[in-house]
Amino acid sequence: MEKAIDNPVRHRREAMKMMAMGSAAGLFGLFGGNSLRSEEREKPNYARGMAPVKIRNVKAIATCPEGINLIVVKVETTEPGLYGLGCATFTQRAAVVVTAINSYLNEFAVGKDVDNIEDMWNSFYVSSYWRNGPVLNNVISGLDEALWDIKGKRANMPVYQLLGGKSRFAVDCYEHASGTTPEAVAESCQKYMDQGFRHVRIQQGGYGGTGLVQQPDFKKAGYGYENDSYMNERVYLKSVPKMFDTVRKRCGEDVELLHDIHERIQPMDAINMIKGLEQYRPYFIEDPFSPENQEWFKQLRATTSVPIAMGELFNNINEFKLPMVNQWFDFIRVHVSQIGGITPAMKISRLGEYFNIRTAFHGPGDVSPVGHAAHAHIDLAVWNFGIQEAVHFSDKLKTIFSGCPKMDNGYMYVNEVPGLGVDVNEKEALKYPITTKSNWQVRKGDGTIIRP
Repeated sequence: MEKAIDNPVRHRREAMKMMAMGSAAGLFGLFGGNSLRSEEREKPNYARGMAPVKIRNVKAIATCPEGINLIVVKVETTEPGLYGLGCATFTQRAAVVVTAINSYLNEFAVGKDVDNIEDMWNSFYVSSYWRNGPVLNNVISGLDEALWDIKGKRANMPVYQLLGGKSRFAVDCYEHASGTTPEAVAESCQKYMDQGFRHVRIQQGGYGGTGLVQQPDFKKAGYGYENDSYMNERVYLKSVPKMFDTVRKRCGEDVELLHDIHERIQPMDAINMIKGLEQYRPYFIEDPFSPENQEWFKQLRATTSVPIAMGELFNNINEFKLPMVNQWFDFIRVHVSQIGGITPAMKISRLGEYFNIRTAFHGPGDVSPVGHAAHAHIDLAVWNFGIQEAVHFSDKLKTIFSGCPKMDNGYMYVNEVPGLGVDVNEKEALKYPITTKSNWQVRKGDGTIIRP
């Protein structure tokens, strides 16, 4: 039998016939066939996408139930009943944040698609031309966290699921042990250990040792202001090693001990003191240098192996870049609402993973329950989590904010509900108006201001 001769013309003709048959089949489906409609009916929800939702209104909710100003951003949407909450607490300048939210953020956000978090963050970040300061950083944080809250509600998932899911079952936390003597600090530390805490930050006197000496010369001379605090640097430098020694002897080696310098001593004094604390194996020493003295980290790193936590006073996300690349510190001590919300905090956390730098987010009383929930959702998701500051909410605060994170055996747990899991009672919040008074002034004996 004669072998068929390959004919290119015939191949092209057959290909055109097949295309015509496909087009006819498509037309048949379009004008009465059931196959396409059946396929559309069977398309899973995830493949259909979600209808766009726009921002309808943005407003600030301000409250001060425990003498600490708290600001929350509420983003209302065009979908009935759907809104999000985010923390914008800058307690020292709360009234200015409220104005920026109601006057500028609302105008900026209304009409925008709630799903475009990254685009909205970047556009607001540059909308004032100069890079944000602490006021606008808290404003943008409130917007950012509220949008993540909305996205979680739309997806019917807790926010941590949208960040990659859980990397741990709960968030390990540290407590604050304090007292006027080393023995009192040790007793306080043991109390928290008995409650299940494995990490305890120890502090004698106030932050940076304030209050250890009561009668400074500047007050005797009538200098400064009535509510100014006083710090004797020499007394503080002597007290910290004694405190560590006493707590270690009383509480043993199993508990992880932390301490916050709060940037209030001279760089060389900080370096020498930290070197002397190595024998007590601190989990970390926090904030040894003020933002103006970052170059001292090079010498600190060459001097001691004690882990360092830094970043609480950083105001711009870019301030983390070089210190992290240079591995100047070991823990990201960032105030998430100060740095701009979940979006930039996740970027900083992911960067830290490449340099074995862990998270230790700042979680003081001047963060709203919404902000604490945002911390915890990130903590659950990122691989390089280190530790979280513990928080306990008063009954009064819980009448305003429902769904607050809960503490148990030294761990923090979030609500397993869509979004961030925290809601606000606006009528209850209005019962506690914010104030404009703030005092963060600490002086040396002669009255010189000490920079935190």
